[in-house]
Amino acid sequence: MKTQITSRDRERYEVRQVGLEHLDQLMAWRKTVLEEVFDHPSHREMHQLLAANRAYYEAAIVQEQHVACFAYEDGIPVACGGMCIQPEMPSPDNPQGTNAYLMNIYTTPAHRGKGAGKAVVEWLVEQARIRNIGKIYLEATPLGR
Repeated sequence: MKTQITSRDRERYEVRQVGLEHLDQLMAWRKTVLEEVFDHPSHREMHQLLAANRAYYEAAIVQEQHVACFAYEDGIPVACGGMCIQPEMPSPDNPQGTNAYLMNIYTTPAHRGKGAGKAVVEWLVEQARIRNIGKIYLEATPLGR
């Protein structure tokens, strides 16, 4: 699936879903997110965390429990994001009992504030709607807010 969104700054970002064929690239970006957002774990802890993240991607992407994407500008990735698709107890506002947790939204420093992250979030929300997901969560860092 492919969606183009034009930001207010007139920069165009092409947002595309990526799968296991981009696993090394996903892992490199995930490592950057972990280093920038969380306290720096020791080398050993980071190695273990990355191994667990790789195993997560390998299982969840194949089982369609995770949707990963990149926003590209002129064919170069400038932002990424993911959507974890999870069950929850059905409720009146979410009778299907499925939610989407938007996470790992990250934009390279040179593209921050220019609409790339917004394009990723909008694309992921669209993907949740296509999948008839009743509830969407987004956790954001102060910078991401």
